[in-house]
Amino acid sequence: MTDETRAPGRSRMRRFFAVALPFWSGKTKLRAWGLTVTVLAFVAAQIATAVAVNGWNRLFFDALEKRDIAAAWSIVAWLPLLVAASALTLSALVISRMLLQTRWREYLTGRLAGWWIADQRYYRLQFVAKEQTAPEYRIAEDVRLAIEPLVEFAIGLISAAVTAATFAAILWHVAGSARFTLGGVEVVIPSYMALAAIGYALIASTAAYFTGRPLVAKIAAKNEAEAQFRAEMTRLRENAESIALIRGDADERGSVGENYGRVVAAWLRVIRQQGMIAIVLNTNGALFPIVPLLLIAPKYLSGDVSLGAVMQVVAAFSAVQAALIWFVDNFVRLAEWFASVTRVDELQEALEGLDIGTIMEGETRIKLEESEDGAIHLDRLSIAHSNGRAVITDATVVIGLGEKVLIVGESGTGKSTLIRALAGLWPWGSGSIAVPRGKSIAFVPQKPYLPIGSLRTVLLYPEAEKPVPDAIVVSALKRCGLSYLAKRLDDEDKWDRILSGGERQRVAFARLVIQRPDIIIMDEATSALDEDSQNSLLGLFEGELAHATLISVGHRPGLEDFHDRKITLEKRLAGAHLTSRRLGKSLWHLFKSRVAANDEAA
Repeated sequence: MTDETRAPGRSRMRRFFAVALPFWSGKTKLRAWGLTVTVLAFVAAQIATAVAVNGWNRLFFDALEKRDIAAAWSIVAWLPLLVAASALTLSALVISRMLLQTRWREYLTGRLAGWWIADQRYYRLQFVAKEQTAPEYRIAEDVRLAIEPLVEFAIGLISAAVTAATFAAILWHVAGSARFTLGGVEVVIPSYMALAAIGYALIASTAAYFTGRPLVAKIAAKNEAEAQFRAEMTRLRENAESIALIRGDADERGSVGENYGRVVAAWLRVIRQQGMIAIVLNTNGALFPIVPLLLIAPKYLSGDVSLGAVMQVVAAFSAVQAALIWFVDNFVRLAEWFASVTRVDELQEALEGLDIGTIMEGETRIKLEESEDGAIHLDRLSIAHSNGRAVITDATVVIGLGEKVLIVGESGTGKSTLIRALAGLWPWGSGSIAVPRGKSIAFVPQKPYLPIGSLRTVLLYPEAEKPVPDAIVVSALKRCGLSYLAKRLDDEDKWDRILSGGERQRVAFARLVIQRPDIIIMDEATSALDEDSQNSLLGLFEGELAHATLISVGHRPGLEDFHDRKITLEKRLAGAHLTSRRLGKSLWHLFKSRVAANDEAA
């Protein structure tokens, strides 16, 4: 969704915090509040240590000014204790801060990743929000970049506020008022050092804000370009074999170069803007230590304050200054943080859009229902693309229990889209799909997914923890022509890479033999197999899997012999139309499938 389609007044920050802040109110609240209180306690301890060091500075320089050796050594004796206290409190603050960051990120990552993966949103997102490139990067990286700096910002703001108030009081008490004569009139400026610190900080912060405000959009554009470049490189790696076979190196090199050119252009815009901000920051850095010395020097030269007081005032002024210009010092990081918050929120908004019910105004969704008679019912089913264009119109079909149905049609008639709708992955359209209550369903795509793990895990997926006797697994491998893998059940390997396309399809059929689902829906599931292997595996539906209801998409010769009925999708202007006819099996087919099955098992 673009900014134009968002609800008026929608706040990125508000929406982000609505998802992130329940860390302190849900099941994790005890851990969250415990870590928060610990962090705040160490913030207070660190500020107290800084105040103690500031007081030590005054006492030490006063002793030096008086050349009181005994007092100086007495004061120095306290230094190791102050250093140890400072080191311990800062170390403890860093550790507790990192724990809070890690646990908060764990919570938000779990929430977003769970939301993305549940109900196949990771699949449907590519159709409704094509601009949401690399959602996995947004979850893995942008969540981190949104959480970690936020904790540091919160600690920094709290520390800055308390530090500014504490050391402003020291300035008020130690520096006193400025007195000078102007036109014969004595002018008194109470707490002039504190007022000067505030005024200087306001000037520096205002300059940084107006200089750096455009950086937010530029960093967001840079992050998006980086994500697109990573997605391009991932696509190249995943399709490496196909590209290498057709010698597509030159085109891919050009595409990668073009994508990286966008990254460079985005970075150059960020660099130009950061250069302008650097001028403000470096100017402030040069003036920072000089301003308090110039302001307190007249009082020291007149004898109103001691050297120790000068050093204490300079240190206090610097502390107040550092606290008040916190925004200046962190502006670039704030811009980067807000850009990451925006990307996380955009993903959240896209996922939210999948749950609202409609993508285009006025659209309806396909109803998923349960049937009571064991059959699959398509009732006045119309399927459309996410942009509203009709694919299939007004289809009414009943597929009986145990029936074997073949779906055919020209390319572009919506065969695979119909399979997605049956799987509940394609909600766009109207009408209803009713599947039998309590029946197990298995989907077999053209390119079966093989998870990371042992071969046993691959064969039992997605129920890898389910106890299945080895004899059943080995028998399934033998029946599907994979007997040579029976000794490798517990071997872990990159099975999705070492197995060929045909072997992967055989693995999918072995899964069916092991799991014995009630309903099987296949999409070009034998496309990588030769005809004899196809006949052998489809023979399962006349033997071990004869009980199952089968819906398959395919166009290869010989498929009709393994099905009871054929549904043909006929392309029309208003969307494909379905026609259905019964099929018969020849004696020659029965003989061939029996011979193929015996050969495969052997």
